[in-house]
Amino acid sequence: MPTVHNRESEMMRTNRPTELDLDEDMMAAAAQAKAWPFEEARKIIKRYEKSGFPDVVLFETGYGPSGLPHIGTFGEVARTSMVRHAFRVLTGDSVKTKILCFSDDMDGLRKVPTNLPNQEMLQEHLGKPLSRIPDPFSNEYPSFGAANNARLRVFLDRFGFDYEFASATDYYTQGRFDKALLRMLAVYDDVMKIILPTLGEERRQTYSPFLPVCKRTGKVLQVPMIARDAEAGTITYLDPETGEAVETGVTGGQVKCQWKADWALRWFALGVDYEMAGKDLIDSVTLSSKVCRALGGRAPEGFNYELFLDENGQKISKSKGNGLTINDWLAYASEESLSLYMFQKPKTAKKLYFDVIPKAVDEYYTFLSAYQRQDWKNRLGNPVWHMHDGNPPNIENPVPFAMLLNLVSASNAENSDVLWGYISRYAPGVTQQTHPELDELVGYAIRYFNDFVKPNKVFRAADPVEREALAAFDQKLAELPADADGSMIQDALLDVAREIERYQDLKKTSPQGGPGVSVAVFQMLYQVLLGQERGPRFGSFVALYGIKETRALIAKALADQLTRD
Repeated sequence: MPTVHNRESEMMRTNRPTELDLDEDMMAAAAQAKAWPFEEARKIIKRYEKSGFPDVVLFETGYGPSGLPHIGTFGEVARTSMVRHAFRVLTGDSVKTKILCFSDDMDGLRKVPTNLPNQEMLQEHLGKPLSRIPDPFSNEYPSFGAANNARLRVFLDRFGFDYEFASATDYYTQGRFDKALLRMLAVYDDVMKIILPTLGEERRQTYSPFLPVCKRTGKVLQVPMIARDAEAGTITYLDPETGEAVETGVTGGQVKCQWKADWALRWFALGVDYEMAGKDLIDSVTLSSKVCRALGGRAPEGFNYELFLDENGQKISKSKGNGLTINDWLAYASEESLSLYMFQKPKTAKKLYFDVIPKAVDEYYTFLSAYQRQDWKNRLGNPVWHMHDGNPPNIENPVPFAMLLNLVSASNAENSDVLWGYISRYAPGVTQQTHPELDELVGYAIRYFNDFVKPNKVFRAADPVEREALAAFDQKLAELPADADGSMIQDALLDVAREIERYQDLKKTSPQGGPGVSVAVFQMLYQVLLGQERGPRFGSFVALYGIKETRALIAKALADQLTRD
């Protein structure tokens, strides 16, 4: 392990980490906790079980600012923060920790992402470091890299992450990597022996771990070295356009490293202890780890998470701009729902598109509600403990998001006041003031419904059996008190369905010993009455929407008005 320098002085920005409540029972449960952040944190503890911890245990995440920040970028910081929190708990918060969000803004722009403005201008600057290309969005920032770095910090700050931001351009040009670069030059042959076997024959002829920044054009060059002088700290290459031999130093920002060598350089120079990466980078992690060891360092701990996929099952890419952005998600749901999605099954490939949002919202509140009733063993396995640094809020949500979506669908509500009329009747005492989080969900539900549900609503006409069932449901609802709750309504609907042969499920048994009820009856109700394939518990929906209103909806269906509208 290389000597750990004063990392605190090297960081550009410092937030104070959340103070921990190290309850004795919680600490005892943490020692046995199986949630993945604890398993990852134990890797770092084992890393130093013989030598003792350094002054600061450093967690790192990387960001390539050639494209707009996307949810995958956020996910890496969110998950790393969860591991860091678990580490702090397991060590009794006795070890200083940092998260460094490192931007590779000295990378040369190799291609222009199609989702960016000013395409022609960007084409003119291909090959130059991102930090030396004009801002394509506005004149607000000095460079393309600076503009995207600012976007990264804005949404990380919005989530309240405790992190340090670092710019590769600053670290290279200000000499923070100089010692490591000179070390890379000293072990150049060893590094080449590691990397060359992984390359194709043509690339081997031109490869070098050093990428000179051309003084004539300002471009980052991928050229072979024709000479090097470790004592002088210089390399020599042929200018690809003029054929002239050019000697340049490797320090002070005159070169940057190829990204796999750069990754290893960063680990070595900063003493990074933990960094996770996507499954597509497994081979790169292995290679960079070998290079780090050749430099005399120790590769960080970490794990490879699975990739996020768009609606077509393709990997989300910042250059393609496919999949969801942070702003896309937050237009329809809370920050907490996104954090939950990042926590769940990080080693499983997951679709990341608009249709996953409603489930994530409702699962968050389900976990939040369960937390208050759990013992420490189960709390430490609950995602909200990890999402909220061990202190999740005590929030009750009386109306699930999926139910709100169906309420918007049935009522054709265009504003929150209409929905709150139903909610206040359903849950007396619940108001926009007493439940501000629910008020936010109401706004999200209206927006989500109008953008994704409404365009795809398809009502179908009921067949003769279904018409008889609807008429029977209507009659049963008419017999119920106006204030019947969701369970009473659900039971009444089940009683009707049990008498209809189509909806009998012989694999189930009713409380009276007869056949149970097939889910097909509820699918029919949603398809005929709401124009949707499925929904939440129908009895609860009727309780929220109203018995009178539901009967009116059934009357419209029986009169074929819904299919005509």
